[in-house]
Amino acid sequence: MKVTVQEASRKAAVSAAMPHAIDATGKSVHLTPTQLKVMQGVYSGQLNKQIAYELGIAEATVKAHMTALMRKLNVRNRTQVAIAAQRLAFPLS
Repeated sequence: MKVTVQEASRKAAVSAAMPHAIDATGKSVHLTPTQLKVMQGVYSGQLNKQIAYELGIAEATVKAHMTALMRKLNVRNRTQVAIAAQRLAFPLS
């Protein structure tokens, strides 16, 4: 598959705009803006229901984002997601 210069440039711009986090092994991972917001909610101590209300999405969607976050960050539970968020130095709201 051939990639045009414009397509490569667009992909690089999208990648640069996506937030990065560090997983449990020290590898950099890309997070979507919504995953970052869910992560910030977890770091703030909010329940999935509270995060869902704040973001205007379904609680099941928050759970899906949590599953994706845990896989990307290579962690097994919500506490470890919060610890990873702490490494990003989220300001508590």
